[in-house]
Amino acid sequence: MAKKNAISSLLGIELPLIQAGMLWLANAELAAAVSNAGALGTVSPYAGMAKDGDPVANLEHQIKRVRQLTGKPFAVNIPLDLSLSGILLDRAACLGARIVITAAGNPMTYTALLKGQGAIVLHVIASVDQARKAQSAGVDAIIAQGIEAGGLHGRKALPLFSLLPQVADAVTLPIVAAGGIADARGMVAAIALGADAVQLGTRFIAVSECVAHPSYKRAILDAGDQGTVLMGADSRRTRILKTAFAEHFLALENSGATPEQLQAFRGFRSAWNAQLDGHLESGEAHCGASAGLIQDIVPAGELVMRLFKDSFGTIDLLCSKTITPRRT
Repeated sequence: MAKKNAISSLLGIELPLIQAGMLWLANAELAAAVSNAGALGTVSPYAGMAKDGDPVANLEHQIKRVRQLTGKPFAVNIPLDLSLSGILLDRAACLGARIVITAAGNPMTYTALLKGQGAIVLHVIASVDQARKAQSAGVDAIIAQGIEAGGLHGRKALPLFSLLPQVADAVTLPIVAAGGIADARGMVAAIALGADAVQLGTRFIAVSECVAHPSYKRAILDAGDQGTVLMGADSRRTRILKTAFAEHFLALENSGATPEQLQAFRGFRSAWNAQLDGHLESGEAHCGASAGLIQDIVPAGELVMRLFKDSFGTIDLLCSKTITPRRT
């Protein structure tokens, strides 16, 4: 997995691993730690920003800061459903962002513009149809995200290991697998199913460089296999930690609350309350279903090295297994 492949060659990285661009958490310090370890770190325009801050100015700061901390490649993540997405993408391009990850929107809208500025574009998809559309739009690679991932999902999202091989059969682009991967076993399995690389989000919350509140990190470590829930069946479907906030939202949803009422309850910055201020009972604590696999908080670079060291051990174990016929 550490040999050059389609993704590592495209992005100029040593290891085919991407740190997800978590909206409030993916700041320059985290991205640089991941990139310096040989993988691809990612920055978000909202990470490290004050509650009343300007995301455009913050994006400029994050890009300049990450360049101070690493000379290796990094990505900028900008969801297309953000109200300022066009302005943010234009600013990223003007600042010479070499790798841009887009999601939650039509890749036809900005891909040609970004590539015209010399950027490499990756787009997040959740279905075979979306993968084909992204390929038609001219993106350089796709990130196939399963419903196991923390954060937002479309209504038609599939489990990663059902989605991934179907996408691999449908497109010729390099593929990054995302959702529910937190250790070497998941990485190796994703590669076996057609991925060229993997993207991890929740696992990179539980690292020392991440600005997430200690209570949020501890809650991920304590979550176990039943510790997350999907909320928002009709709109803004999201996987978060199973907290009083999630239970209240689901109760509102089941009682027939309107989308406007549900959105009013959620608010735009409820994720900030949980993830940065540690108020888990009054905000969205995004968390993937892989939480039960996360047992410790370590430096990001150490995590990257561990994942790839363990991946070789996992491959060796698979190769050494023998198949014993069952007695009939």
